[in-house]
This record gives sequence, structure tokens and C-alpha cells, in this order.
Amino acid sequence: MNLADKVLAVNNDLPIRTNKPVHSGKVRSVYWLTDTDSRRLIEEKGYDVPSDTPLAIMVISDRISAFDCIWQGEGGMRGVAGKGAALNAISNHWFKLFKDKGLAESHILDIPHPFIWIVQKAQPVMIEAICRQYITGSMWRSYEKGERKFCGIELPEGLTKDSKLPNLLQTPSTKGILEGIPGVPAVDDVNVTRKDIEENFDKFNFKSKEDIALYEKLLEDGFDVISNELAQLNQIFVDTKFEFGYVKDKAGNDKLIYMDEVGTPDSSRIWDGEQYSQGNVVENSKEGFRQLLLNYFPDPDILLNKDRMDERNALAQENVLPTEVLMQVSKTYIDIAEKVTGKKIVLSDNPKAEIIDILKNQYQLID
Repeated sequence: MNLADKVLAVNNDLPIRTNKPVHSGKVRSVYWLTDTDSRRLIEEKGYDVPSDTPLAIMVISDRISAFDCIWQGEGGMRGVAGKGAALNAISNHWFKLFKDKGLAESHILDIPHPFIWIVQKAQPVMIEAICRQYITGSMWRSYEKGERKFCGIELPEGLTKDSKLPNLLQTPSTKGILEGIPGVPAVDDVNVTRKDIEENFDKFNFKSKEDIALYEKLLEDGFDVISNELAQLNQIFVDTKFEFGYVKDKAGNDKLIYMDEVGTPDSSRIWDGEQYSQGNVVENSKEGFRQLLLNYFPDPDILLNKDRMDERNALAQENVLPTEVLMQVSKTYIDIAEKVTGKKIVLSDNPKAEIIDILKNQYQLID
């Protein structure tokens, strides 16, 4: 079996029993279970949710996206070996720590396989909850051009690239296209202020105005938990994106939870602490892959300029990256996952076959 067989690139073609379309994102695919299977699993597995809660199988892949494109490598490598297992392992670790510390729960009910989550249906808060501890990336580029106000927050003069900010910043943006919010363009991923959220809390799917403060606290507390744990590993938690949603408890009451993924190399920047102390920035996250692409192609503006999306898509579709490039990315993901969890990431020889076997024999979800 060659290396490409160890990569799960296509994750929306599994024979999981469902009566709804499979939703496939950049990295994960979601299979909504039938009402019968949802109720059966809740009873059989003892999941702590109302008996009529819709459940889904969420299958991660090893695909890698950057600059809104999916990238692939030589020899049929349509993803990065170990990436999916590493992302799930890191998220699982942080979600458990959040729960143990009394912050909030996640949407995950069960983890049958390193590539799989069984999740409960959640109503997402329509905010990309971004927290920043250092000024870098897009924020630095805007600051360098003279911008000083970000999401209604004024930054002081004299900051330098990749330096620590005076305070932890929350810089939320829209998740999806939100209509009817004064002063906020109806486009995906546009920055918003706290005032925007307060005055239109229902448009962002908050149940009450008071829950805004709760989401901010969960964001900051979660950031601090991860940052402190990474510091013990001499890693710097630079910035990250959290997502939140509502689920029902057993009594039918709404509760705010963490969802999607947290503290991963895909959703965060993580720097090596020893290198940073020597004046160097070494990325232990997908940002390293982004920088690699910018240096690999002769015209990096194609990757940075949203007006050149057609050229960018062609670049991703018509170029295969060298195997050693993807294996370098694989090492980044696996190394940080093993540091965080303290456990070895084992590559499956055939992850798709393993998933099918488990869901068929242990969960009776495949005919």
C-alpha cells in the first residue's frame, strides 16, 4: 500500500445510512443520521441529550486548503498524511480540558475512530470568534498601512511586526452572509464591532443579549487555557478562531457550547517559543504552509489578491506540489499534535476501510 492510500482525501462517499444530502466542507463532511438511528444511538450509547436530538457523523479528511483553494501533491497525494487525525486529536484534547475546567461542553458526543466524531445538532452563532495575542498577518499588514481601529478597538502607535499586543484582542467577523445589519456589508467574513453584535444579537443567532458576554468569556477563557498549556511546551498561542452554538440539554434548555474545532494548526497560529526568543518566527501551524506557497510560486500576488481568484484556482488545480513539501507539512501537524496530546499519532493504512468497519459493526450505521 503506497503513501497516497494512507491519505483520506474523499470523505463524502461513505455508505453511511442517511436520508439527507451529505454536506462536504473544505475539510469535514457531515452525514445526518435518520431519526430512527439517532434515537437508537442515544439510547444504546447513553448520550446525555434529549431523545429526539438529531445526530450526525462528522468525518474529517486529510485535504489541505489555503487561500481558499484545495492543494494536492505528486503521486496521487490529494492531501497530507496524518493531518486529519492530528486535527481531531488536538481538538479532542482541548475540548476535554475545557469541560474538565468547567468552561463549556462541545458538540461531540462520541469518537469512534480518529477521523470520526458523532455530534449533536447545534444552532451556530454566526460569528467567527477570533482572538489575537500578537500582531501579525492581515492585522499587521493593515496596521502597517496606517489602520489603527480593528472591530471598534483602537490600537496604540509604535507596535512592531510579530510583537505581543498590550491586551488580548477579540476581533469577531461574520460567519456567512448576514442580511439587514446596518453598516455591516452582506458578505462572508467581514469584521464587526461589539456594538454591531449587541444591537443585532438575534441576527447573529444569540438567544439573548446577555449571551454575548458569555460567548466573550468562553472565548477568552478558552484562549487562556490553551495559551497556558502551550506555554508549558514552549509554544506560543498567537491567535485563533473559535466557533460557538446552542444545543439542548436533557431538560430542553438551551446551552451555549464550543463547536467545530479549537486550538488546531488549521484554526490558529502557533509559534515555536525557543525560536521566537531568538528573534525568529517558526510556524507550527497551517500558516507555515501558506508561507511556503507564497515562496513557491513566482507571483505571490495571485494568492493574496482576491481579484485574481480565477488565476488562483487554476494555480491550485494545475500544479501538484512535490511529495517532500506535503510530508514537511505532515510533520508539522503530527509533531504539534504529539506535543499537545502527549500521544503518538498513528497513520492508518486504509482509514476509509477502518471507518466503514467500525460504523458497520459497532454502530450499525452501514447496511
